[in-house]
Amino acid sequence: MSRRTKKTGSSARMGPRYGVRIRKQYKNVRGNITKKHECPQCRHKAVKRISSGIWTCKHCDYTFAGAAYKPSSRTR
Repeated sequence: MSRRTKKTGSSARMGPRYGVRIRKQYKNVRGNITKKHECPQCRHKAVKRISSGIWTCKHCDYTFAGAAYKPSSRTR
């Protein structure tokens, strides 16, 4: 027999716990944190998260504050 659902990504470690909606939100947030972002100074895709709200560029060594899960917060 085949499975009806598939656990994917970083939310797979949670198993069937916490509900589908929470696991999907966790997967999206975790994906945004771990991927490389564009540096606002040198425009290279080398920005990584150091801690909550602190980001650094591995290319030009530029450190700046941003949002918790993304390097720049959305302006309205």
